[in-house]
Amino acid sequence: MTKPFCRLYLVSPAVTDPRAFAPVLKAACAAGDVAAVLLRLVTDDERAAVNIVKDLAPIVQDAGAALIVAGPAAVAVRGGADGAHLDIRSMEEPAGVLEDAASQLRPQRILGVGGLKSRHIAMQAGEADVDYVMFGEPRPDGSIPPASETLERAGWWAAIFSIPCVAFAPTLDDVGPLAAAGVEFVALGDAAWTHPAGPAEAISEALASIAANVPAEP
Repeated sequence: MTKPFCRLYLVSPAVTDPRAFAPVLKAACAAGDVAAVLLRLVTDDERAAVNIVKDLAPIVQDAGAALIVAGPAAVAVRGGADGAHLDIRSMEEPAGVLEDAASQLRPQRILGVGGLKSRHIAMQAGEADVDYVMFGEPRPDGSIPPASETLERAGWWAAIFSIPCVAFAPTLDDVGPLAAAGVEFVALGDAAWTHPAGPAEAISEALASIAANVPAEP
């Protein structure tokens, strides 16, 4: 059985100044085949968040990638993004939240979910008919699950379920093993933005690791 084609998914730093981040984002999206960018915002002001999305979405979309907003579906829709990503880690009733988000986003936009603390919760998210699940992304306190845990869980999901899987790579060295595990997307966060040679070099290295571990698109 051939492995699925794997693509790169970027996770932005927490954006507070879209004008300062815009040229960095543009260079990153131009560096190679980037499937999507998860835009992380730190403001609780919905209008301010929408304006940031409006500023940055065209940069990502003009490069042929999807802009996904980490936050409420309403912000994604009003800002012209391609979808929303919900962290259900601390939600008491995630099923209802996911259902509400889906009603706002479908059928034009993407609904992704992260903060999956167990296999059981991941399967519950899958039953909510999300467009992808993400494993291994940074926790709210900035800590990151062990790479071995993310590799195990992502490999389990990719082998069993048809819903696409995004696996977060804490370092560039983690990209290859995750791609080889059969995931559809490998996510890269700080490892891209803090690379000594800049994000474009990090993205080039990540794409090379993906290409070395999975076949080209069928």
